[in-house]
Amino acid sequence: MTAGQASRDPDRLLDRAGVSGNPDRDQHFLVDERVLDRLPTHLPADADRSHVLEIGGGTGALTDRLLATSDRVTVVERDPDLAAFLRDEFAAAIADDRLTVIEGDALEVDLPDATASISNLPYGVSSEITFRLLPLGIPTVLMFQREFAERMAAEPDTAEYGRLSVSAQHYAEVEVVETVPPTAFSPPPAVDSAIVRTTPRDPDYKVEDEEFFLRFVKAVFTQRRKTLRNAVRNTVHISGIEDPDAVVDAAGEALMSKRAGELAPDEFAALASLAAEGDGRSDG
Repeated sequence: MTAGQASRDPDRLLDRAGVSGNPDRDQHFLVDERVLDRLPTHLPADADRSHVLEIGGGTGALTDRLLATSDRVTVVERDPDLAAFLRDEFAAAIADDRLTVIEGDALEVDLPDATASISNLPYGVSSEITFRLLPLGIPTVLMFQREFAERMAAEPDTAEYGRLSVSAQHYAEVEVVETVPPTAFSPPPAVDSAIVRTTPRDPDYKVEDEEFFLRFVKAVFTQRRKTLRNAVRNTVHISGIEDPDAVVDAAGEALMSKRAGELAPDEFAALASLAAEGDGRSDG
């Protein structure tokens, strides 16, 4: 398919594929043509569209739009029947070497060297897939449950701000660019959805040990209602810190009196670096 041709009708794709969606298998097909048409436009204007990765191709309604706006597309689809349908429906694009269909679980297969990702993610594994994509350092446009999307983009000292916010914003600028009602899907999910754009960035802080940083953030947010003093001391089984009292003493009273939800990502980075450098923790 080339840019400018009419897009495939999502309802007719469902009919041709002989599927209707199954909430028990986390299958909610995006069928609103206006939303489908807008999804590729949410990439940053200067994004490299030469090779776009789509997770969860379904019946190809979004794949069709991506082929119209990108040079090459790779689709990962775990359902064998849908993967076979995509290969048949888009045989011409495959023959032209513009489309590759990978049958398999997006959490297990080798992901290609894509330049961007635009995907309507399976909500049940959206977090795990997101944190496979973000470290790749490519811009993404991803569909999530609205609550998840708002937590990804949340600012410090808000109810939504948490481990997800800090971890996602460590890799990228995160923006909720559009909310999407249940009626845009077949079958409609029980929740509103939202489209999130992530734009890779180098954080304005330095993390020597990224694995420990993310583990430390996870640890203290398990006790987000407690002061950092208590959270650091109570979560050594997660963080791996060997001498939490030394970290508390070194960080100082002003910082340790705060709660996790009050710290910006750069403050987490400083505290994690202090912990990593100063207490002789184990890496296990």
